[in-house]
Parts: sequence; C-alpha cells; structure tokens
Amino acid sequence: METVSTGGYLDMELLRFTTAGSVDDGKSTLIGRLLYDSKSIFEDQLEAVEAASRSRGNEDVNLALLTDGLRSEREQGITIDVAYRYFATPKRKFIIADTPGHVQYTRNMVTGASTADLAIILIDARNGVLEQTVRHSCIASLLGIPHVTVCINKMDLVDFSEFTFNRIRDVYKKMSAELNLPDVHFIPISAKMGDNVVDKSSSMPWYKGPALLELLETIPVDHKLNMKDVRYPVQYVIRPISDRFHDFRGYAGRMSGGILKKGDAVIALPSGLKSNIASISQAEKEIEAAYTPDSVIIRLTDDIDVGRGDLLAGVSGKQPSVSQDLKMTVCWFNQKPLKEGNRYIIRHTARETQGIVKRINSRVNINTLRHENGVEQLNMNDIAIITIKTAAPLVFDSYTENRTTGSLIFIDPGTFETAGAGMIL
Repeated sequence: METVSTGGYLDMELLRFTTAGSVDDGKSTLIGRLLYDSKSIFEDQLEAVEAASRSRGNEDVNLALLTDGLRSEREQGITIDVAYRYFATPKRKFIIADTPGHVQYTRNMVTGASTADLAIILIDARNGVLEQTVRHSCIASLLGIPHVTVCINKMDLVDFSEFTFNRIRDVYKKMSAELNLPDVHFIPISAKMGDNVVDKSSSMPWYKGPALLELLETIPVDHKLNMKDVRYPVQYVIRPISDRFHDFRGYAGRMSGGILKKGDAVIALPSGLKSNIASISQAEKEIEAAYTPDSVIIRLTDDIDVGRGDLLAGVSGKQPSVSQDLKMTVCWFNQKPLKEGNRYIIRHTARETQGIVKRINSRVNINTLRHENGVEQLNMNDIAIITIKTAAPLVFDSYTENRTTGSLIFIDPGTFETAGAGMIL
C-alpha cells in the first residue's frame, strides 16, 4: 500500500487518478471543480483564475483554467499537455493527471494514465459514447488500470434526465464488458454546476450512488506493485575513485518489484552471474531493506560485471524472461506509419537497443473492438499486437505482472521522438 508523508499528519493512502474522454467533455472543468469545492486551491490562485476568466469574457469563473496552464491551451480552450495536480482531504491524498482529449494528443493521455490507479472517463450527456471515449477506455484496459469511473457530464444541459443517463450507461456497459474492464462505476454529474462532484445533487434525486469525491476517498487502492518478485533495473554504476570511498562499486536504480534485504542472493541478467547483497543505502545512509518503489544504491559481495540496463532479480521466485523476440500490444503515436521491417530505438527500463518490426499480428478496430488481420501498417493512434526483434536481449515480464519491466517505448531514430508505447504480452 503506497502512502505519502503528510508533514506532521498520519501518513495517508495515495490515490493516483487520470481523467480522459473526448474533446470538450469537461475534464479540466471537473478537476477545477474538485479543487475548488474541496477548498484545495490558494486564494491567489483563485484570484488569478477569476482575472483570467474576466479577461476572456467568461460570465462565470472558468475552473478549467486551474489546470490548462499552457498559453496555447487557454487560447484554444483544449488540454494539450498532461497537467498534474495534487490535493488532499482528511481521508486520502490524490495526484491527478489531467490528460488531453484531442486525438492528436493521445500519446499524452497514455503518459498520464500509465501510473494511474483509477481512470475517470468523461462523457458529454448530449453526445454519448464517441470514438475517442472508446479509444481511451481501450487504453485504460491495456494499461491495466484497476478502476474506471464513468462520469456522464453536463447533465444540466439534458434537464438531469435519468433516461439519458441510463441509455449512455447501458451502451458503455456493453463496451466495457468487451474490453474486460474489471471495476466500472457510473456517476451523473455537472462539473460546471458542481452536481455530484463533491456534494450530492438535489437535481438528481433518482441517483442513489455516491458523489465523485466520496467514491475517490473510499475506493480500494491497489497500486499494481509486484511485491513478490525482485526486480532491480540498474540505472548507473557508481565508482567515486576517492580516498573516502576506496574501491567503492555501487549500483544505483529504483526497485521495480519485490523487496531486497542485505544478504539476499541475486542473479544479474542477462549475464546470469550470481552474487549476494552486501549493502543497501539511500544517499550515504545504509538501510536494511529496499521496498518497491524505493530508489537505492546496492553493493554486491562479488565483483561481477553489471552495467546500466542490466537487471538484478531474486534467485528464488519467478524469473523474468530473457529474449530478443517480444510480442506486445502497441499504441502508435507517430505520424510516420509503423510497417513491418521498420527499425526503431527500443527503450526498456534503463536499457536502450535497436529493434526491428517482424510482424503486425493484428490491429484493434476502435468501432467494433475486433482484431483485424492482414494489416500492412499502423497509423497514428492505432492500437495493435506486433512482434519485434531486438539487437540485444531484453530482460522483461509481461505487463500484467509488472508495469515497469513489462513496458517499453519506441524512439524514432530520425527525430529521436517517442513513436509508440508497448505493453509486453
């Protein structure tokens, strides 16, 4: 269970959640309403938003300006980048990722959702389920987000109709069953008016469930951390070469799975060399154990060859796979199509290598959610299953077992921009 220090208060659970949905469904407004009604914004922030709202000619305070921080976002009235916001209630702390709804910025939605425990999918009550709603729901399923809350927004514009809410809910339920979304909740809201956001709405007495904030405060938190199988990707080899640290060789990195203790036997992969943990430290303080997701420095009892990109795993327990052939689900972000035979830079944990696309197995049809065979290329925002071969072996788990060691990104070798994200099967 992940907790955060509250600076004097008892440590509380931390819930990471993301917002998603189509353009203008009200994601930024919803987050602004959450912050405003839960009294989680400073007075000067509110004054700045009020002044910005007046300068834009808005009749009311535009709460979306609390998260749409880029000038281009405020000018266009859309979210482009991922905006992270932090707030707390007496029951729980939260990190919000406000992600773009525009299809052009789907890659940023994947970034914000990759660490989320819960996804809020917004749907405009006037429009119902749209293609981008389906795409974001599909991504939430692929990323293994354990909880999905569907907020059917702008209920004030459909006269708070229970019939409209039920119709959209039934359509989404059918789709979520095909996507195997494990835990889905539905809430009718008006982000602009505040109905069912922090407080229950008197305008929708037919809705008997909780307001959004109550659900966020009480939903079980499962951070999808694999605390059983030890995984420690090495990011950096520390060799100070000084009188104070004579012959010091440490390996810096972040625990991606399990618990490591002094004396534990480990195996370095892909080499297969074995050793034991001599010490674990944070900064210059030695500690007895490292827990996922701690960042630590590890020393081994043996002077074996370990470098950046290698992975230390426990000798006991499930071992990761080591292979140059990987099958995965990929979300493609690049305007340049992915084709069989294309070469990319593959970045996996701390390792970087070359990779070639061996096969496009199938592509997901966003309208039918069926897998289509015989696809020759993937275009921007396509979701598909592909097989790649890497120049050097990678040490990995399936994404369902470990989000860190089970994911990788594609880098365009021409522009060095992120071209796609893969979840290893």
